[in-house]
This record gives sequence, C-alpha cells and structure tokens, in this order.
Amino acid sequence: MAAEAATRDVDVVVVGGGVNGTGVARDCALRGLTVALFERTDIAFGASGTSTGMIHGGPRYLSYDPRVTRTSCVDSGHIQRIAPHLLFRVPFLLPVRGSRRLPRLALTLFDAFFEAYDRYQPLKRGKPHVRLSADELQRLEPGLSRDLAGGVTFDEWGMDGARLCIGNAVDAIERGALVRTHSTVTELCRRTDGRVIGVRYRDRLTGESGECRGRLVVNATGAWAPLTAKLGGLSPEHAPIRPGKGIHVYFDRRLTNYGVIIRAIDGRTVFLLPWQNVTVIGSTDDDYYGDLDRVIATGDEVRYLVQAVERLFPDIRHARAIGTWAGVRPTLHAWGVNEDRLSRDHRVIDHTEHGAPGLYSMVGGKLASYRLFAEQMTDRLCAELGRDARCQTHQLPLPGGDEPVDVAELAHMAGITQTAAARLAYRHGSRAVRVAERILKEPREAAVVCACEPVLEAEVRYAVEHELARTVDDVARRTRLGLGSCGGMRCASRCGAIIARMLGESPAHGRDLARRYLSEAAARRMPAAGPLQVRQEALGLAVWRAELGLGRADAEEIK
Repeated sequence: MAAEAATRDVDVVVVGGGVNGTGVARDCALRGLTVALFERTDIAFGASGTSTGMIHGGPRYLSYDPRVTRTSCVDSGHIQRIAPHLLFRVPFLLPVRGSRRLPRLALTLFDAFFEAYDRYQPLKRGKPHVRLSADELQRLEPGLSRDLAGGVTFDEWGMDGARLCIGNAVDAIERGALVRTHSTVTELCRRTDGRVIGVRYRDRLTGESGECRGRLVVNATGAWAPLTAKLGGLSPEHAPIRPGKGIHVYFDRRLTNYGVIIRAIDGRTVFLLPWQNVTVIGSTDDDYYGDLDRVIATGDEVRYLVQAVERLFPDIRHARAIGTWAGVRPTLHAWGVNEDRLSRDHRVIDHTEHGAPGLYSMVGGKLASYRLFAEQMTDRLCAELGRDARCQTHQLPLPGGDEPVDVAELAHMAGITQTAAARLAYRHGSRAVRVAERILKEPREAAVVCACEPVLEAEVRYAVEHELARTVDDVARRTRLGLGSCGGMRCASRCGAIIARMLGESPAHGRDLARRYLSEAAARRMPAAGPLQVRQEALGLAVWRAELGLGRADAEEIK
C-alpha cells in the first residue's frame, strides 16, 4: 500500500516544472513566499526542454505582433545577465535565392525590414544586421547553394532550456521551496464555496501520496493546462490553448558556424542551426491532438525539414542525423489562423470568474520572455496575498551565473580534459567547481560515463544529489548524456547503475532505468536514421545486449 505523506501548508502551490513554473517558484521564494512545486515527470520535460532554445526577439513576430518582439528582447537581456554561462551566440544568415530583378527587390525589402529589427537589438546585446552580396555569403558559408542574389545577417542568442529550468528550480529550493518531480497532481482541492485550497499528489516512482494546502494555486503546466484545469472541475475551455507540435532533427557535429533561415515547400520558415556541439534543423509547427506525454517525430516531418534545408544547404543529405526531439508549444488559442501565425504572447487567467477563486493559469508564452511572465504572475499572487515585495529575478544571478570560470584552471584542478571541463563549465557555470571538488575527494569520479559529450561520473552523482535527477532520462536532460552518436548504448547502463546505487536501489533497478531510457531514445532516433545509421544502431544494441547478458524479451523491449 502506498505511503501517505504529511500535509504541508504553503502560500503558493505551483503545478508544472517547465520554465514558467520554475520561474514563478523562484520569484515567489525570492519575495519571501512559501512555495511548493509539483511536476508529474521531470523539470523541463515539456516544451521548455524540447524547444529550439533561442532567447531571441523573433523577427518574424515583428510584422504581426511587435509587442512580443519587444518584450522578448527586453527579457532576453535580463536572462543573459542572470545566466551568462548558458549562453551561446548564433549569427544568422538569411539568403535570397536567384539573381534576377525580383530577388534583388526581395533583398532590398529584407534589408529595410531588418533595419526596423535593429532598433530592438541593443535590448538583448545583439549586433545590427548587415546586407551581404552573393560572394560575401559564399565566403562566410561555402556550404550554401550557388544560385543566391545575396542575403542579410542578424544576431541572436541560444540557451539550453533544460539547464535554465534546472537553475530556477535549484535556486527556489535553496531559498526554501519544496520541489517534487515525478509527482502527479491527482486533484485540485476545493472548499464547498468553490475556492481552490491546494492539491493532492502521488509520486509516480514510489507510490507515495499526500496533500499540499496552498492559499493560492498556479497552473503552469503548459500544453497540459486544460487537463490540469479539469482536475478542479473546470472546463478545458477555461484554460484555452492551441497546442502546436514542433520537431527538431540533430546531427552528430557542427556543419556550419551560422544559423541559416530557409523557406520550406509550403512557405513556412525553418532553419539550420549550430547548437552547442551539434547541428539542428527545425522546426515544424502543426496542430497537435495526440499523447502529450509521448511526443515523437515522424519520418514525414523529418523529410519535410531535410527537403527544405537541402534547397539552400545541399550537403545536409550527406550529414549523419543521429536523433530528433519533439515538443508541444502551449500557444494561445485562436480560430482560423495558421499554426505558424499564432501569437507567442502570454496570459494570466484568474479562475475566480469561472467559480474557482484561488486558482490561476498561465497560458502561452515563450522561453525568451519566461522571466517577465513569471514576474507578472508573481505580482498578481503578491497583490492577492497582501505582500509588498518587488521582483529581483532580473538582478540576482541563477546558480552558477555569478562569475566566469577559467576552463584551463578547472581542468587542471580536477585532472580532466579541457573538453570535459568546458562542457562542465557551460552547464554549471561557477558551480562546476563543486563537481571538481567531488573528484578531488573521490578521484574515481573523474571517470567518463558518456564519451560523446563527455559526462563524468561526478556530474551524474551531482545531478542526483543536487538537481533532482532520479532516472537516466533525468540525467540526460541535465547533462546531454546519451545524446551523441552512440544513442546512450555506451553510457545508459553505467548511468543507471550509479543512480540505483545512490538511491539505495538494486542493480536490477539500474538496468531497468537504462532499458527504459534506451527504449525511448530509440523511438526518438529512428525517424531520422538512414540505412547505415539503422545498421549501426542494430549492431550497438546487439553489443549492449551481450555485455549485459539480456534475453530476447529484454532486447525486444529496447527496440
């Protein structure tokens, strides 16, 4: 029988561990409110961890929703200030095909459009655009096709969305918040007068259940927001969103140092993007009505992206695609609008008007303006609770963002390679030193668990002890373990064993964690895999099965 946890009383209960939920939890904790957050799977499981990771203004929004462009640029500047270690700059190229009069006119129009966008660039430390000739484009990126009239550049920033969520969650915890992952909210508790007064929850890994009373409850579950509203007896229409599926395909190395904007066969905009140490193409934007807990790319979606990119970057056909990721955007609901024209604005819904006072829903939004959305939500909470406290989330750094790290010094301190040190410093900022200190105490923790990234045993253990990781998939989300060319087949088993040992579980539990991860990883990789990649996957699975001594049933489950 499942254990029953003690009831806890807090000021604010947050449901949802994406960037909006963790952002609100951090802001509440900074303002002195007691807060508890519940996430049914893992931090950044949804759109926050499966987005492109751009904290940009969104130049395409400028033509139909300029307020979103401005707020995104303003908040991008704040996010860069509080999490500088997670940043990477992405200069974009927007090529224009052809050499006749019409393409030259298009180039002039793009030049004028980006002059307008340049007004927003200082808000996010971006450089102004530059108009380029065809020859200049070719010198910058020789991989582009030759039939170009020219192009323009514009400047953007990328960030690891999952690490951004982890940073917010960890900071909230260190300021007194309770954060429970793998804990599904089973009910929004209401009084006889209809007021929402807390939640009931169940830990999906242990079966433990409990109740958390809150003076106010925030539904920050993204694409799941209508379903969460139903838990309190409301209609899904009271938290309206129009879920849009976006997929990305990633390749085993950087194919370019520039992002390239491309028009697909149906006129939609897609991109080729250097993303950390891989290359990404994306993204689709389609209405989605499937299982939100298992969003998988399809072969048709992959072909759509590759076909689009191939027109301007022909060598993409010969590159090695090693996987996909997919998520669902919780865009604001609208009828009769194409998916890629939906507003990326956000909205706070007070459910008092629906007969459920005490409950708020956060709908819409995007990574680049999450902090502002969280601030607006917390302002409403403080006003209702009678607390006069100002937001500080734009001033105080996230964990690790307080000072730069000397990678060479870190490598020397821990006795690890500079590559490992650089990746460690990117993910953890100044707190990478804490991981290095583990190695000084236990030198065996310098062992490489995942060679593709690389990820050290010390970092796996740190993720379990300090970053709420409880499964191999959780560790992968925090460290990129298993996302390289081996697909986790060389590291999942080792990672599962470490987690099981740290949680006091049996070796069989560790193998089960690895098995589950590889099963999901294979489903994400197969849509992008060509014949050679499929053979490589099959060989890797056979070797992994032999090393673990798995039987036929185990092998079938992994497939």
